[in-house]
Amino acid sequence: MSRESKVVPFSLKDAPALIERLWPAQKISVEAQKERKAGAGQTLTALGSYWKGRKPLVLVRACVLGALLPATENAEKDLAIFEKLMAIDDDAFEHRVKKNAAWPGVLAKSYLDRVAECYRPEELDPSAYDEVWPDVNEHLGTDASDFASLVEQLGIMRYGHRPRVGDTFTGGGSIPYEAARLGCAAFASDLNPIACTLTWAAANIVGASAARRQKIRAELARAAMAAEAEVVALGIDHDAAGNRAKAFLYCLETRCPKTGWMVPLSPSWMVSKMRRTVVELVPDHVNRRFDMKIINDASEHQIEAAQRGTVRGGALCYELDGETYTTPIASIRGDFRTADGSTSNRLRRWAGSDVVPAPSDIFQERLYCIQWMTAETAESARPETYYSAPTAKDFACEDKILQLVQVNLKKWQADGLAPDMAIEPGMKTEELIRTRGWTLWQHIFSPRHLLYGKLLLSNLTSPEARALFPVVTDKMSKLTHWHMGHAGREGVAPSADNVEHVFYNQAFNTFWNYGQRAFAGLKEQIEIPEREREVAGTLEVRNQPSAGIDTHLDMFVTDPPYADAVVYDEITEYFIAWLRKNPPAPFADWTWDSRRALAIRGEGESFRHRMVEAYAAMTDHMPDNGMQIVMFTHQSGEVWADMAQIFWGAGLQVMAAWYIATETTSELKKGGYVQGTVILVLRKRKSNEAGYRDEIVQEIKAEVAKQIDTMVGLNQTLKGHGRIENLFEDADLQMAGYAAALRVLTAYARIDGTDMTREALRPRVKGEKNLVTDIIEFAVQVANEHLVPEGMDARVWERLAGSERFYCKMLDIETTGAKKLDNYQNFAKAFRVPDYAELMQSTKPNDARLKTGAQFKKAGFGDSEFGRSGTRAVLYALYELQAEVEGDLVLAHLRDLVDGYGGRRDDLAAVAAYIANKRQEVDAAEAQAARILHGLIRNERLGA
Repeated sequence: MSRESKVVPFSLKDAPALIERLWPAQKISVEAQKERKAGAGQTLTALGSYWKGRKPLVLVRACVLGALLPATENAEKDLAIFEKLMAIDDDAFEHRVKKNAAWPGVLAKSYLDRVAECYRPEELDPSAYDEVWPDVNEHLGTDASDFASLVEQLGIMRYGHRPRVGDTFTGGGSIPYEAARLGCAAFASDLNPIACTLTWAAANIVGASAARRQKIRAELARAAMAAEAEVVALGIDHDAAGNRAKAFLYCLETRCPKTGWMVPLSPSWMVSKMRRTVVELVPDHVNRRFDMKIINDASEHQIEAAQRGTVRGGALCYELDGETYTTPIASIRGDFRTADGSTSNRLRRWAGSDVVPAPSDIFQERLYCIQWMTAETAESARPETYYSAPTAKDFACEDKILQLVQVNLKKWQADGLAPDMAIEPGMKTEELIRTRGWTLWQHIFSPRHLLYGKLLLSNLTSPEARALFPVVTDKMSKLTHWHMGHAGREGVAPSADNVEHVFYNQAFNTFWNYGQRAFAGLKEQIEIPEREREVAGTLEVRNQPSAGIDTHLDMFVTDPPYADAVVYDEITEYFIAWLRKNPPAPFADWTWDSRRALAIRGEGESFRHRMVEAYAAMTDHMPDNGMQIVMFTHQSGEVWADMAQIFWGAGLQVMAAWYIATETTSELKKGGYVQGTVILVLRKRKSNEAGYRDEIVQEIKAEVAKQIDTMVGLNQTLKGHGRIENLFEDADLQMAGYAAALRVLTAYARIDGTDMTREALRPRVKGEKNLVTDIIEFAVQVANEHLVPEGMDARVWERLAGSERFYCKMLDIETTGAKKLDNYQNFAKAFRVPDYAELMQSTKPNDARLKTGAQFKKAGFGDSEFGRSGTRAVLYALYELQAEVEGDLVLAHLRDLVDGYGGRRDDLAAVAAYIANKRQEVDAAEAQAARILHGLIRNERLGA
């Protein structure tokens, strides 16, 4: 510490943390969403957008601060101090408001709307916090003047030293980076060396001092200039007039088995929508192939023809001399079933010396268009571009590059300047082998890009420069598709034509046609991120499995792999293949291999046992007052049951659970998708409490109700926090049931006489039901039953049978446009409706929907629960009204169908009004009938 402090070591040793008692989850959800929407503007994205799983920095900061701050008897003051430190209180918006907005006007808005108009907390200048420190210090008994001194003092009060925070699943590095930026002594580890590289870069590039960043920037500029000078000397990116290539467009080409012609392959021959540039295939009868003519400012007829392409519905399809020829791609490829039931084909598997297809290969590769930058504007920020077909000189450059690569590739590979690693078959990598015959990572890259990569790597020598090289390779291969820009439209900014990156999703997608950046497009990737967020603490990075932790830490914050986890071990082999030889310090001691056999895959027995090993190791390396925070997202009850058993096996107990809607958007709300993350707060289990199932399920029922009420804001009684919208959808609230169940379950060491730690390690049979799974499923059923649809009276809801609740709930969900069958199946299970299909007009996976009254007609009665229900009777009345049956007769039939009609009139009227409201936008005729029925019931005179 910079000066003597008055804080008392260990004075907060046994004090509960704020995050265990109170946490403004709704506000944090809004802030996390704001950060997510920043896209490329997020602090760490510039280090590698190919890593998609980073948690928002504002969420990490909220977790770390919430774990360090104490929960005192003054809960309102505790929350106020936390919000000041997070810059989410009203006063903070004076600094956060953007120049074009008025501060008082911003405060009058809802929290969601005000945040949309303001800067994110991490974008604030540190001086914006100057005014908060007197209040903070008075409440906490500290004498801090910045976050680093506050964090250090709180660490001393809890642990006797600066807090040590670890993440053994570091991934993209947001957790340890943000902990270090706050001032913690952070520790990060990961089995994957690319994850370690990203985490190291977060602290040493984004988090570097201004002086260090300037040195890195100068080195990167020098390296880029040196590599570019070699490209210019080779003359491979310029034409005779000095125009410079920006992108090269390639396509595959194959011989049609019906005509013997070589036919270029592409789903579309559009090149640029903005410039109306297309490719026209011109038959060359002498050589039995097609010339590819580039047409700029094409006519509507030419554009329409270009959009059809030659790959349609999985088949080669083209016109020649007035006839159309169609052949399935599977037939051209020679797909067949092997003895073990897998699919193979006749594609030749490429060899170690290959960098282009062999002349006899089924698929050839062809350069068909070049995007040029004019000589006068090539070096400007907005170069003028145009398209042309390749000339004889361009093809000569292609041959020159090919010969250069073929002669030098072995040496480059030996020197670690080009990939030489085999593509190991796997869940994602199999696509490369099966669809193209590629067997080595060198095959993914064109000769041009193997040359570019060698030139860059030989000049990028420092660890900072090497850490940025994956950003280049993400833009440099045959897996980069061509993106046509647009002139812009309402709500959407214009975009230029460009070559996209490889990992726009977590897969290896092969294309029939693709774009490849010229060196000018790759050079711009070799630059330091503009965002400067210097770390105040320290960050140690190790390349080791999560269970290999041998460092004692005070707190662990982790975002572990899930049951549907991205296969990062396979995906990052793409980058490892380039970087694994001769890595600079501090990367030299890392294992430059994906080590697939050691990777924790999110499924099965191996997943559960390895997760127990990982979390048990973390538990063993933290003090008795230590804490773990686990960020977890999944909708499967079985996976949540696994998590309960993992925590049992690791000796942990869930103390609190919070739900953060990190992904909430208007689009994501359509369909009931999970919107965010559950934050589980855990401590070492110190008791040996035993319980019985019948008691535990009642405890869970109360806990689930409490959790959901908190999430939807019913328990937010503290003053001064503004108007906060309910951000959560039903899928999110279902997960609250899982989290609440874990909080109750993990408090018990024994249930019904069973040792739960031992039970956690017992081998499972696939699909086996057990006590924990049953209780978890019960919890989500309770959660669903607790969710009253918008517009439905809670008292009416309580009196509805399960099948009626299912029907009414799905009516509500259908108003969002949701059509996924999974939603109906999940809620049918929750409301215990095994025969839900009888209530459905369609059970197609992506076009599911309920029957209306008019579609039920007279069917659907009988002995089933729904058939005997008041809701079914109401639907029949709606059918009759639409069939123009007189109102008095409709009411007479309704009285006959509903037992105890007189005492149920109000409920029947409420159901009719609810249907009228929910069907208004979906089925106007049914909505009108429901309004009429509601009026008939309300206005009828009984006993007259």
